[in-house]
Parts: sequence; structure tokens; C-alpha cells
Amino acid sequence: MEPTLDQIIGWAHEAGDILRAGFQQKFEIYHKGPKDLVTEMDHKSEARLLGHLAAAFPDHAIFSEESGHLNGSHESQWYIDPLDGTVNYAHGIPIFSVSIAYARAGQLNLGVVYDPMHDETYAAEAGRGATLNGKKIQPKRVDRIIDALLVTGFPYTTGSPDKPDNLDLFSRFARQAQGLRRLGSAALDCCWVAEGRLDGYWELGLQAYDIAAGVLIVREAGGTATRLDGDSDVLTPPCTIVAANPRLHALMLEVIHDKP
Repeated sequence: MEPTLDQIIGWAHEAGDILRAGFQQKFEIYHKGPKDLVTEMDHKSEARLLGHLAAAFPDHAIFSEESGHLNGSHESQWYIDPLDGTVNYAHGIPIFSVSIAYARAGQLNLGVVYDPMHDETYAAEAGRGATLNGKKIQPKRVDRIIDALLVTGFPYTTGSPDKPDNLDLFSRFARQAQGLRRLGSAALDCCWVAEGRLDGYWELGLQAYDIAAGVLIVREAGGTATRLDGDSDVLTPPCTIVAANPRLHALMLEVIHDKP
């Protein structure tokens, strides 16, 4: 038996209800690293999702932010971020999401990103397009960097001398684009590009669970999503991403690979 998009949407809504109920309430916050947070709400949301998966698909493999890799058949692989935007959540900023993706035989097949604070459900199934609350979406037809509103993020290792950061690319795009934003949720970054609220997105230092669902949504909406080097395999670490409509995507790659 294969999962269905409606099934995953239902699970995402349940996890989102947990996050919405706990938002701006008292909850425990822990540090996974100097800048990397996890809250008890991450764990509650994840527990709900893993419970559904254990009951419905006990033999499937899972890669989840808080539990890591859970063994199973890698022919059927799940990517789960139970709270994408934990730092926002911990600070009372209402920009976060639940992200769930399913891949079959190495190919992304289903993806759902749910924004519980705005009750917005982004969903995609391979070959069937992408939707926001059931309505088809597509990226904006921006074909110049100067007209583009871009979004990015920064890895938690920014500032470490032996780790890559995003500061050089941020500076390049800041000089050329109409504007830059930093939402704090990679999944929503992808979805906002797919819908046309934002025009392009790039980031490095990601994990597959951050972007798996969002990548499928971008592609099914008619956009292009690749690594920074242009390769389409965005889920093999180290994960990087560039997402936009096809023309703007090509222009963003030119900026990224232009030698200063």
C-alpha cells in the first residue's frame, strides 16, 4: 500500500494543530548547538507524525530532524521536519511549518508543507502539479535579477572559520536584486517561491528534511530547483539549493558562479 496526498495532509494538520496550540505558551527549549535550538514542541509534533508512520508504514525508512535516520526499506523513504522554523517559534515569530515528503525508489513522490498559523497547506504529487489550499500555484515570471525579491538563510555554522557560510553570496545578491528576505523556514522559502510571493531562493548548509517537500512543490509548480552547482540531486549531503522559475534560476546560477 502506498501513502496518499490526503493522508499526509491530514497528518501535517494534526502536527500543526499541536504547534499552534503551544505557540507563545510555556515550553522547554534546549540547545543542540551554540545557535541551534530544539523545543519540546518539536518533539511533540514529531511524535505524532512518527506514530502515524509506525502504524501505517512500519517498514519504511525515515529521516527526521529530531530522531535522525530510522531504519527501514530505503525503497520507501520519508523526510520529516516536525517544526521547520524552530528559532522563530521559540521567539514567538509566527513563521514556521510542518514539512513531510515521501520518496519512492529515490524519486520524490509526495510533499506537504503546512503553515499552521495561517492555515496554508502547500501540497504536490509527482506529475500532478502543486497547490495551495487546493488551488494550483506557479512561480512568478520574473526574468531579471533586478526585479526579483529573493530569500535565503544562513547555516548555524556561520562564523566558524572552517565551515562554509552564505555571506559572500548574500552580498552579491544584495547588490543586484530588488530585495532580500530571511524567513527562517526553508520549507516555506520553497513554497513562497512556488506560489510567487517570492521570486527566488538559495541556501547552503541544509539537511534533506529541510527541503524535500519544498523542492517537489517548486518543481510541480513549474519552477526549477537544483543544488548550487546546478545538479538536480538536492537531497544528497551537503545539501544546497537554488529555486526559482527556470529563467531566473539560470540567472541566479550565473551570479553564484561569477568570479568576483
